[in-house]
Amino acid sequence: MSKVLETVDQRTQLVGENRLELLLFRVNTSQLFAINVFKVREVVKLPRLNQMPGSHSHICGVANIRGQSIPVINLKGAIGFKPMELTSESNLIITEYNRSIQGFLVGQVEHIVNLTWNDILPPPKSSGANNYLTAITRLQHGDRIDLVSIIDVEKVLAEIIDYDTEVSKELLESEVTARMAGTHVLVADDSGTARRQVKDVLEPLGVKITTVNDGLDAYKLLKQWAEEGKVDSEHLLMLITDAEMPEMDGYKLTHEIRQDPLLKHLYVVLNTSLSGSFNNAMAEKVGCNRFISKFQPDMLVTLVQERIQMVEAGDA
Repeated sequence: MSKVLETVDQRTQLVGENRLELLLFRVNTSQLFAINVFKVREVVKLPRLNQMPGSHSHICGVANIRGQSIPVINLKGAIGFKPMELTSESNLIITEYNRSIQGFLVGQVEHIVNLTWNDILPPPKSSGANNYLTAITRLQHGDRIDLVSIIDVEKVLAEIIDYDTEVSKELLESEVTARMAGTHVLVADDSGTARRQVKDVLEPLGVKITTVNDGLDAYKLLKQWAEEGKVDSEHLLMLITDAEMPEMDGYKLTHEIRQDPLLKHLYVVLNTSLSGSFNNAMAEKVGCNRFISKFQPDMLVTLVQERIQMVEAGDA
Protein backbone atom coordinates (compact mmCIF):
# COMPACT_ATOMS: atom_id res chain seq x y z
CA MET A 1 0.00 0.00 0.00
CA SER A 2 2.78 2.44 0.91
CA LYS A 3 4.44 1.83 -2.47
CA VAL A 4 1.19 2.74 -4.21
CA LEU A 5 1.01 6.00 -2.27
CA GLU A 6 4.63 6.84 -3.02
CA THR A 7 4.34 6.38 -6.79
CA VAL A 8 0.89 7.79 -7.64
CA ASP A 9 2.21 11.33 -8.13
CA GLN A 10 5.22 10.21 -10.18
CA ARG A 11 3.51 8.21 -12.91
CA THR A 12 2.11 10.66 -15.43
CA GLN A 13 4.97 10.79 -17.92
CA LEU A 14 3.47 8.13 -20.22
CA VAL A 15 0.44 10.20 -21.17
CA GLY A 16 0.87 11.17 -24.80
CA GLU A 17 2.68 7.96 -25.72
CA ASN A 18 -0.64 6.12 -26.18
CA ARG A 19 0.06 4.58 -22.78
CA LEU A 20 -1.62 4.85 -19.42
CA GLU A 21 -1.31 3.58 -15.90
CA LEU A 22 -4.28 2.27 -13.96
CA LEU A 23 -4.79 2.12 -10.22
CA LEU A 24 -6.49 -1.20 -9.43
CA PHE A 25 -8.85 -1.60 -6.49
CA ARG A 26 -11.79 -3.59 -5.19
CA VAL A 27 -15.08 -2.53 -3.63
CA ASN A 28 -15.51 -5.49 -1.27
CA THR A 29 -16.09 -7.84 -4.18
CA SER A 30 -13.86 -10.22 -6.08
CA GLN A 31 -14.09 -7.99 -9.15
CA LEU A 32 -11.22 -5.67 -10.04
CA PHE A 33 -11.93 -2.04 -10.95
CA ALA A 34 -9.60 0.71 -12.14
CA ILE A 35 -9.21 4.43 -12.75
CA ASN A 36 -6.43 6.33 -14.47
CA VAL A 37 -3.55 7.20 -12.14
CA PHE A 38 -3.30 10.64 -13.71
CA LYS A 39 -6.60 11.62 -12.07
CA VAL A 40 -5.57 10.34 -8.63
CA ARG A 41 -4.15 12.85 -6.18
CA GLU A 42 -3.51 10.39 -3.37
CA VAL A 43 -4.76 7.27 -1.60
CA VAL A 44 -5.37 7.32 2.16
CA LYS A 45 -6.93 5.09 4.78
CA LEU A 46 -10.52 6.10 5.38
CA PRO A 47 -10.53 8.94 7.94
CA ARG A 48 -13.40 9.92 10.18
CA LEU A 49 -16.33 11.21 8.11
CA ASN A 50 -18.67 14.04 9.00
CA GLN A 51 -22.24 13.55 7.86
CA MET A 52 -23.76 16.02 5.43
CA PRO A 53 -27.57 16.16 5.90
CA GLY A 54 -29.52 16.51 2.68
CA SER A 55 -26.67 15.34 0.46
CA HIS A 56 -27.00 12.83 -2.36
CA SER A 57 -27.62 9.27 -1.19
CA HIS A 58 -24.26 8.09 -2.60
CA ILE A 59 -22.30 10.68 -0.60
CA CYS A 60 -21.48 8.99 2.68
CA GLY A 61 -19.92 12.01 4.34
CA VAL A 62 -17.19 14.62 4.20
CA ALA A 63 -13.54 13.95 5.00
CA ASN A 64 -11.06 16.53 6.22
CA ILE A 65 -7.88 15.92 4.25
CA ARG A 66 -5.07 18.32 5.15
CA GLY A 67 -7.51 21.08 6.00
CA GLN A 68 -9.70 20.59 2.91
CA SER A 69 -13.27 19.31 3.14
CA ILE A 70 -13.76 16.60 0.52
CA PRO A 71 -17.07 14.86 -0.24
CA VAL A 72 -16.79 11.07 -0.13
CA ILE A 73 -18.73 8.99 -2.65
CA ASN A 74 -19.61 5.39 -1.90
CA LEU A 75 -18.40 4.10 -5.25
CA LYS A 76 -19.91 0.64 -4.94
CA GLY A 77 -23.37 2.10 -4.43
CA ALA A 78 -22.86 4.71 -7.15
CA ILE A 79 -22.18 2.06 -9.81
CA GLY A 80 -25.29 0.05 -9.04
CA PHE A 81 -24.29 -2.37 -6.29
CA LYS A 82 -25.33 -2.47 -2.65
CA PRO A 83 -23.39 0.37 -0.94
CA MET A 84 -20.12 -0.66 0.66
CA GLU A 85 -19.87 -0.75 4.43
CA LEU A 86 -17.28 1.43 6.13
CA THR A 87 -14.68 -0.79 7.82
CA SER A 88 -11.10 -0.58 9.03
CA GLU A 89 -10.06 -2.02 5.65
CA SER A 90 -11.68 0.84 3.69
CA ASN A 91 -9.57 3.26 1.68
CA LEU A 92 -10.18 6.63 0.10
CA ILE A 93 -9.01 7.46 -3.43
CA ILE A 94 -8.80 11.26 -3.74
CA THR A 95 -9.33 12.35 -7.34
CA GLU A 96 -9.61 15.52 -9.38
CA TYR A 97 -12.08 15.64 -12.26
CA ASN A 98 -13.40 18.65 -14.11
CA ARG A 99 -11.83 21.10 -11.63
CA SER A 100 -13.51 19.38 -8.65
CA ILE A 101 -11.98 17.22 -5.93
CA GLN A 102 -13.76 14.23 -4.44
CA GLY A 103 -12.95 11.01 -2.62
CA PHE A 104 -14.14 7.55 -3.61
CA LEU A 105 -14.72 5.02 -0.86
CA VAL A 106 -13.19 1.70 -1.92
CA GLY A 107 -11.97 -1.49 -0.30
CA GLN A 108 -8.57 -2.96 -0.99
CA VAL A 109 -6.24 -0.92 -3.20
CA GLU A 110 -4.13 -3.33 -5.22
CA HIS A 111 -1.34 -1.88 -7.36
CA ILE A 112 -0.61 0.17 -10.47
CA VAL A 113 -0.37 -1.41 -13.92
CA ASN A 114 1.25 0.08 -17.00
CA LEU A 115 -0.63 -0.54 -20.26
CA THR A 116 -1.05 0.81 -23.75
CA TRP A 117 -4.38 2.12 -24.97
CA ASN A 118 -4.30 -0.78 -27.44
CA ASP A 119 -4.84 -3.05 -24.41
CA ILE A 120 -8.00 -1.15 -23.48
CA LEU A 121 -11.26 -2.27 -25.06
CA PRO A 122 -14.73 -0.72 -24.98
CA PRO A 123 -17.29 -2.59 -22.88
CA PRO A 124 -19.39 -5.16 -24.77
CA LYS A 125 -22.26 -3.55 -26.68
CA SER A 126 -24.58 -6.07 -25.05
CA SER A 127 -23.89 -4.41 -21.69
CA GLY A 128 -26.28 -1.60 -22.63
CA ALA A 129 -26.02 2.17 -22.54
CA ASN A 130 -26.53 2.52 -18.78
CA ASN A 131 -23.48 0.64 -17.53
CA TYR A 132 -20.83 2.51 -15.55
CA LEU A 133 -17.81 1.43 -17.58
CA THR A 134 -15.84 3.28 -20.22
CA ALA A 135 -13.64 0.29 -20.98
CA ILE A 136 -12.32 -3.09 -19.90
CA THR A 137 -8.92 -4.76 -20.00
CA ARG A 138 -7.45 -8.16 -19.19
CA LEU A 139 -4.45 -8.82 -16.98
CA GLN A 140 -2.62 -12.14 -17.09
CA HIS A 141 -1.13 -13.64 -13.92
CA GLY A 142 0.41 -16.95 -14.90
CA ASP A 143 -2.46 -19.15 -16.04
CA ARG A 144 -5.07 -16.80 -14.60
CA ILE A 145 -6.63 -13.91 -16.51
CA ASP A 146 -8.28 -11.13 -14.51
CA LEU A 147 -10.91 -8.91 -16.14
CA VAL A 148 -10.56 -5.28 -15.05
CA SER A 149 -13.47 -2.83 -15.34
CA ILE A 150 -12.50 0.79 -15.94
CA ILE A 151 -15.13 3.02 -14.39
CA ASP A 152 -16.83 5.90 -16.21
CA VAL A 153 -16.22 8.37 -13.40
CA GLU A 154 -17.78 11.19 -15.43
CA LYS A 155 -21.07 9.30 -15.52
CA VAL A 156 -20.87 8.63 -11.78
CA LEU A 157 -20.22 12.29 -11.02
CA ALA A 158 -22.86 13.57 -13.44
CA GLU A 159 -25.51 11.59 -11.55
CA ILE A 160 -24.40 13.12 -8.25
CA ILE A 161 -23.30 16.62 -9.27
CA ASP A 162 -25.63 18.69 -11.44
CA TYR A 163 -23.52 19.74 -14.41
CA ASP A 164 -25.09 22.78 -16.00
CA THR A 165 -25.79 22.59 -19.75
CA GLU A 166 -27.45 26.01 -19.99
CA VAL A 167 -25.75 28.67 -22.04
CA SER A 168 -25.66 32.22 -20.68
CA LYS A 169 -28.13 34.73 -22.10
CA GLU A 170 -25.30 36.99 -23.24
CA LEU A 171 -23.87 34.27 -25.48
CA LEU A 172 -27.27 33.25 -26.82
CA GLU A 173 -27.95 36.84 -27.85
CA SER A 174 -24.57 37.19 -29.58
CA GLU A 175 -24.88 37.83 -33.32
CA VAL A 176 -22.30 35.09 -33.91
CA THR A 177 -24.63 32.48 -32.38
CA ALA A 178 -26.96 32.63 -35.37
CA ARG A 179 -24.04 31.71 -37.62
CA MET A 180 -23.41 28.51 -35.68
CA ALA A 181 -26.38 26.82 -37.37
CA GLY A 182 -25.27 24.38 -40.05
CA THR A 183 -21.70 23.99 -38.83
CA HIS A 184 -20.36 20.49 -38.20
CA VAL A 185 -18.30 19.26 -35.24
CA LEU A 186 -16.83 15.79 -34.67
CA VAL A 187 -16.69 14.66 -31.03
CA ALA A 188 -14.51 11.75 -29.90
CA ASP A 189 -15.03 10.60 -26.31
CA ASP A 190 -15.39 7.21 -24.64
CA SER A 191 -17.78 8.60 -22.02
CA GLY A 192 -21.41 8.67 -23.10
CA THR A 193 -22.05 11.33 -20.47
CA ALA A 194 -19.39 13.62 -21.96
CA ARG A 195 -20.62 13.08 -25.54
CA ARG A 196 -24.17 13.87 -24.47
CA GLN A 197 -23.10 17.05 -22.70
CA VAL A 198 -21.49 18.45 -25.85
CA LYS A 199 -24.56 17.53 -27.90
CA ASP A 200 -26.97 19.03 -25.34
CA VAL A 201 -25.09 22.32 -25.46
CA LEU A 202 -24.40 22.71 -29.19
CA GLU A 203 -27.20 20.92 -31.05
CA PRO A 204 -29.94 23.33 -29.85
CA LEU A 205 -27.89 26.10 -31.50
CA GLY A 206 -28.00 24.32 -34.85
CA VAL A 207 -24.56 22.67 -34.77
CA LYS A 208 -24.47 19.22 -36.36
CA ILE A 209 -22.66 16.83 -34.01
CA THR A 210 -21.12 13.53 -35.08
CA THR A 211 -19.87 11.37 -32.20
CA VAL A 212 -17.48 8.42 -31.97
CA ASN A 213 -16.40 6.42 -28.93
CA ASP A 214 -12.63 6.34 -29.34
CA GLY A 215 -9.67 7.92 -31.09
CA LEU A 216 -9.15 5.12 -33.60
CA ASP A 217 -12.74 5.37 -34.83
CA ALA A 218 -12.31 9.13 -35.11
CA TYR A 219 -9.14 8.74 -37.17
CA LYS A 220 -10.74 6.18 -39.51
CA LEU A 221 -13.77 8.43 -40.02
CA LEU A 222 -11.58 11.46 -40.69
CA LYS A 223 -9.56 9.50 -43.25
CA GLN A 224 -12.80 8.53 -44.99
CA TRP A 225 -14.04 12.13 -45.00
CA ALA A 226 -10.66 13.31 -46.30
CA GLU A 227 -10.95 11.00 -49.29
CA GLU A 228 -14.38 12.53 -49.93
CA GLY A 229 -13.02 16.06 -49.59
CA LYS A 230 -15.03 16.75 -46.43
CA VAL A 231 -12.46 17.84 -43.86
CA ASP A 232 -12.08 21.47 -44.89
CA SER A 233 -13.55 24.12 -42.59
CA GLU A 234 -16.68 24.39 -44.75
CA HIS A 235 -17.57 20.76 -44.05
CA LEU A 236 -15.99 20.23 -40.61
CA LEU A 237 -15.46 23.12 -38.26
CA MET A 238 -13.40 21.21 -35.69
CA LEU A 239 -12.65 18.01 -33.84
CA ILE A 240 -13.32 17.98 -30.09
CA THR A 241 -11.49 15.04 -28.55
CA ASP A 242 -11.06 13.55 -25.11
CA ALA A 243 -7.54 12.76 -23.93
CA GLU A 244 -8.22 9.24 -22.60
CA MET A 245 -9.87 6.76 -24.97
CA PRO A 246 -9.51 3.06 -25.79
CA GLU A 247 -7.21 1.99 -28.63
CA MET A 248 -5.97 5.52 -29.41
CA ASP A 249 -5.88 8.42 -26.95
CA GLY A 250 -6.51 12.04 -27.88
CA TYR A 251 -2.83 12.96 -27.90
CA LYS A 252 -1.95 10.14 -30.29
CA LEU A 253 -4.99 10.98 -32.44
CA THR A 254 -3.82 14.59 -32.73
CA HIS A 255 -0.28 13.47 -33.55
CA GLU A 256 -1.58 11.23 -36.35
CA ILE A 257 -3.74 14.05 -37.71
CA ARG A 258 -0.78 16.43 -37.81
CA GLN A 259 1.30 13.85 -39.72
CA ASP A 260 -1.39 13.31 -42.36
CA PRO A 261 -1.18 15.71 -45.35
CA LEU A 262 -4.95 15.60 -45.85
CA LEU A 263 -5.81 16.18 -42.19
CA LYS A 264 -2.99 18.30 -40.79
CA HIS A 265 -4.92 21.59 -41.06
CA LEU A 266 -7.90 20.29 -39.03
CA TYR A 267 -8.70 22.42 -35.96
CA VAL A 268 -8.34 20.13 -32.92
CA VAL A 269 -9.59 20.87 -29.39
CA LEU A 270 -8.64 18.72 -26.42
CA ASN A 271 -11.68 18.56 -24.12
CA THR A 272 -10.80 16.64 -20.98
CA SER A 273 -11.54 16.18 -17.31
CA LEU A 274 -7.79 16.06 -16.69
CA SER A 275 -6.40 19.35 -15.46
CA GLY A 276 -3.15 21.13 -14.81
CA SER A 277 -0.26 22.67 -16.71
CA PHE A 278 0.91 19.21 -17.81
CA ASN A 279 -2.14 18.86 -20.02
CA ASN A 280 -1.53 22.26 -21.61
CA ALA A 281 2.04 21.26 -22.31
CA MET A 282 0.99 17.94 -23.85
CA ALA A 283 -1.69 19.63 -25.98
CA GLU A 284 0.92 22.05 -27.32
CA LYS A 285 3.48 19.30 -27.88
CA VAL A 286 1.23 17.18 -30.12
CA GLY A 287 -0.31 20.15 -31.90
CA CYS A 288 -3.77 20.68 -30.40
CA ASN A 289 -5.13 24.14 -31.21
CA ARG A 290 -6.94 24.52 -27.88
CA PHE A 291 -7.34 22.81 -24.53
CA ILE A 292 -10.50 23.18 -22.44
CA SER A 293 -11.91 21.43 -19.38
CA LYS A 294 -15.13 19.48 -19.69
CA PHE A 295 -18.64 20.48 -18.61
CA GLN A 296 -18.37 24.21 -19.33
CA PRO A 297 -21.27 25.09 -21.65
CA ASP A 298 -20.32 28.74 -22.14
CA MET A 299 -16.75 27.73 -22.96
CA LEU A 300 -17.98 25.27 -25.61
CA VAL A 301 -20.17 27.88 -27.29
CA THR A 302 -17.43 30.51 -27.13
CA LEU A 303 -15.02 28.00 -28.66
CA VAL A 304 -17.31 27.39 -31.66
CA GLN A 305 -17.98 31.11 -32.07
CA GLU A 306 -14.27 31.96 -32.06
CA ARG A 307 -13.57 29.25 -34.60
CA ILE A 308 -16.33 30.56 -36.88
CA GLN A 309 -14.83 34.04 -36.69
CA MET A 310 -11.39 32.64 -37.51
CA VAL A 311 -12.75 30.90 -40.62
CA GLU A 312 -14.63 34.02 -41.71
CA ALA A 313 -11.46 36.05 -41.29
CA GLY A 314 -9.61 33.60 -43.53
CA ASP A 315 -7.54 32.11 -40.69
CA ALA A 316 -8.74 28.56 -41.35
